[in-house]
Amino acid sequence: PYVVVTNLSELRGPTTGEAKLDRRLNWSGRAAYDLGNPRRLASMYETVLREATHVEELQMWLDGPTLLRLWPDLVLPPQVRQLWEGQFPDLATTRRPAA
Repeated sequence: PYVVVTNLSELRGPTTGEAKLDRRLNWSGRAAYDLGNPRRLASMYETVLREATHVEELQMWLDGPTLLRLWPDLVLPPQVRQLWEGQFPDLATTRRPAA
């Protein structure tokens, strides 16, 4: 049920300001994200990675360099993490070892 891009350079989503996700992606009611707030930025990335069903949604909302930076701290289902790290092994190297 999860999707992944073929190249991180395809991800050219917003990096500043406020992003308001479509209701289909964020049905919880807090669809507006202040991208300057690190917690809200990470929350948006987690939501998009979990809920996107089309590559175009990933391309619209995520930014490649930002994803690389946030990856170690994102709280994601194991299936999402495995799918993305399988496509982009560099993501796995950014994760911190378990304590």
